[in-house]
Formats: sequence, structure tokens, C-alpha cells
Amino acid sequence: MTSTLDGLVDTLKAAAETSRLRILVLLSRGDLTVSDLTEILNQSQPRVSRHLKLLLEAGLIGRYQEGSWAFFRIADDEAARDFVHGVVTRIDGGDPQVERDFERLAAVKNRRQARAAEYFSANAASWDEIRSLHASDRAVEAALLKLVGKRPFQSMLDLGTGTGRLLEIFAPLYRRGVGMDMSREMLAVARANLDRAGVAHAQVRQGDIYAPPFERDSFDLITIHQVLHYLDDPALAIREASRLLRPSGRLVIVDFASHALEFLREEHAHMRLGFSDRQIADWLAESGLDLEASEEFEPRGGGEDRLTVKLWLARDRRLLIAEPARAERETV
Repeated sequence: MTSTLDGLVDTLKAAAETSRLRILVLLSRGDLTVSDLTEILNQSQPRVSRHLKLLLEAGLIGRYQEGSWAFFRIADDEAARDFVHGVVTRIDGGDPQVERDFERLAAVKNRRQARAAEYFSANAASWDEIRSLHASDRAVEAALLKLVGKRPFQSMLDLGTGTGRLLEIFAPLYRRGVGMDMSREMLAVARANLDRAGVAHAQVRQGDIYAPPFERDSFDLITIHQVLHYLDDPALAIREASRLLRPSGRLVIVDFASHALEFLREEHAHMRLGFSDRQIADWLAESGLDLEASEEFEPRGGGEDRLTVKLWLARDRRLLIAEPARAERETV
């Protein structure tokens, strides 16, 4: 977001108004709809929409559609995010107007969490049945954190984000996180969970895993957690994920090893009964990715009627091309 002098003046003018500053402060805490902002700001919808339009034109915020709802967020552009962060952090959180806005924001988020809890409760029995067949989520999450490491990175995408759990556990590492899911109900669960965890630098949005709405080379880490077995074309999903990885970026897949539990197909809409290492390795290679590591998690209690969880870590092979050039530069 480099600007000419006139462009920078226009950006400053867009932000330099009390209601628009309040909107930037609120969006720095998470994505909100026009209705949310209308309620929090206690202003008419046309007026709020006008403020949003000016902030959009200045490139300070972004907009995305989710069914009939439109969500607004801080812009994805790093320079724009830095600008907004610099402005927002200079506003006194004890300002009476800001405090009232935060109180109303909390009420909006509490309603989200109540709706999410209702949906989760209605479906918990089905999810618990499947969880009982495989290793604990905690064991898999610990392995994920160890495999990815502790070095911070810019951006993460979680495809089929579900409850948003991976965005939550990796939140200390990324600067910007995005979760994508087709289910609006699951997105409501994810938003509520991220709100509860205080993760404000991640957003979730509706989208098709076969056609994710992001630019090529956008993410350093992409995760596909317990999603591929629901797809009729897992290879295409992996190819699309690889397109979004930056050079040396990493793709993590978590799913089931090959199994013969037909009831999962009949009762839980599983399209695939797990995957072999060879299958995954071939799909990764076809997508320009190199398989770097894999781990296996034995099911609880063992037995043929249980599921083995597999974790595969792959890397964009453009690292192999860039690395010598990088080393040469460093020695000059």
C-alpha cells in the first residue's frame, strides 16, 4: 500500500473521522456485518454503509460475501494492516465511546457464541462417535505444533476450518490467519471459538475448497485437517492448495489411513475410506510439493474397528531452486 502524496492524504482523510475510526477499532477485533456495526455504533444502516464505502475505497478494509451476509474486515494488504494497527493502537482503550463500543461488541459476540453452542450441541453426538474411534485430538495437535515448529510466519490458511481449532492453536505463530469452510453453521462455530480465545488476527469465510478465492502464492502454511475423506476429488483440493503456497511454503494434511469402516460412508457422508501414504505422496508430487515427513497415530484401544490418524507434511519444492541463489547472495 505504497502511496503518492495525494493518495496518502486521501487515506488519512478516510480514517480521520470519529465513526470510521470506531469502525477500524472494532474490525481490529474481528470481522463484522453491517448489521453488527449498525447495532454497535447506534447509527442508521445507510450512514454505516457510507462509512464502510469510504474505508473500502481507501483500501483500509475488505469485504466478503457469505450467503446473504456481507462481512467486513481489516484489509489483507500488509501495509494497510500496518497502517490501521498504527492508528488503532494510539487510541485510548479507556475512552468512554470506545468502552461503550466494546460493551456492545461483547453482546454481539455473546449471541454468536450462543448460536454456535446450540448448533454444536445438536451435532455433538455424531462427532463424538467418530472421535471415539481414533487417537485423541490433543495428541495430534501436539504433533502438529512440534512438526510446524516455533518460527513465526506471515500467513496461514485452514481449508475446511470447521470449528477453527487449528487457527487457534497456531495463532501465536502467524500474523494473519484465514479459515475457509462451505458450512455457514460451522463458520459461526469457528467465529465464536476464535472470539472466545481472543484471536483477533484470524478471520473465517465461506468458500469452495476446489476454488478457494485467494491469489496464487498467498500463504506460508496451509492446513487440511480431516477434510479430504469428505471429498470426491481430494487430488484437486491438494492441487488448489499448492497453488496458494508461497515458495518454500508448507502444506499439512491430517486424515485417516486406509480402513474398511463402511458405516462412515453410509452414516457420516465419508466419500473416501482413508488414504494410503502412496496416494498422498503421488498427489503431492503431481502438485509440485515434496513430502517431508509423516506421522501415524494408533487408535484408542486398537482393533480393526478403529481408525488410524495420519499426518503428512509437504513443502513447495521451489525452495530447492531458490536456496542456492539465496546462499550465493548471503556470501557476497
